[in-house]
Amino acid sequence: MKTDSSKIWALVINGARCRILRGLYGHGTEAPAELVLRSEARNLRDIMSDKPGRSFASQGGGRRSAIEYASDPIAEDQREFIRQVISLLESHRRAGDFSRLAVFAEHEMLGRLRQMLPPSLAEMVIREVPKNLLHLSAHDLAAVVAHELQGGSPNS
Repeated sequence: MKTDSSKIWALVINGARCRILRGLYGHGTEAPAELVLRSEARNLRDIMSDKPGRSFASQGGGRRSAIEYASDPIAEDQREFIRQVISLLESHRRAGDFSRLAVFAEHEMLGRLRQMLPPSLAEMVIREVPKNLLHLSAHDLAAVVAHELQGGSPNS
């Protein structure tokens, strides 16, 4: 069964931004349409300003201790961003907007994404490339993605 090549999408993502190229082929010299998502602009100082607070010890006569964060707040922000991206992709998958997905991300983000992708999306992934391509123009990004999908080396 041959899949319509216009139903190939590419996800280009880092911890704060993603670009989803839709319908990679059939645009001639035009760049494919893009969906762009950005995580809420927050830095560590903003995250840490929402301090977890202080607690009283149950023993020891009213001593107070700072409550520590249970996890890495920046990593948690990235996971929340990934959940938003997955939700968007999942809604388009259910609508039949794409049938195959290529993923381009930094090594760490690629690992997190792999862990979080539901099976319904994971089975659509045709290529994973450990590169951050978000800095490229729309035209250059489309060209690099097309090259990678045509068998370009992941390290080229």
